[in-house]
Amino acid sequence: MSSAQDVFQTTFDFVLPRGYVDADGRVHREGTMRLATARDELIPLLDPKVRENDAFLSLVLLARVVSKLGDVPAIDDQVMGGLWATDLAFLQDLYRQINSEGHTLIEVTCPSCSFDFAVDMAGDGPGE
Repeated sequence: MSSAQDVFQTTFDFVLPRGYVDADGRVHREGTMRLATARDELIPLLDPKVRENDAFLSLVLLARVVSKLGDVPAIDDQVMGGLWATDLAFLQDLYRQINSEGHTLIEVTCPSCSFDFAVDMAGDGPGE
């Protein structure tokens, strides 16, 4: 019998700070990102856009792992490229957070009282 702690989380809901604005002017803020596989990180390296310009890597990679963004029917690098810079940075941070052992916590010690505690270097949780 498995407990709630035994469940391996592979998808993460988020809310973009600003939101993707589609061609009809609708704003899409709520979405889901899944954990990346090794293939997700390797296949974009073969993409002609990425081979020509490394700056496209982030867009192509995020397009593979963002499985839902509002009711946008197909998420591709064009959609990712249409995000506001704030939203792109948010998704890049979320990607790093969930694919780095699931967190960005570091152990620190208070210099005054020597109390040990954890600090989340990514700030607030996803979508907060």
